[in-house]
Amino acid sequence: MTQTPKIFDFDAVMDGRKDNNIPFTDLQKLLDVMGFSYRVKGSHYVYWQEGIAEILNIQSDSGKAKAYQVKQVRSVILKYGLKI
Repeated sequence: MTQTPKIFDFDAVMDGRKDNNIPFTDLQKLLDVMGFSYRVKGSHYVYWQEGIAEILNIQSDSGKAKAYQVKQVRSVILKYGLKI
């Protein structure tokens, strides 16, 4: 039986011990799968979702997500009980 390859590592984002080592594309895919809309302005990707007060502004730092932005995403996921 073959398994579908992982698109991103949700556990790594939620763990909190690897915030400096999360690929930017993984954070983007996670927000996309969770149903967030986004727009791009320069290097900033601004994500929002109806019913969620916070707006998430993320950007790449040499291919990695910035640690404080991973924490913000995790905080929103936990606060609103979001599921993938």
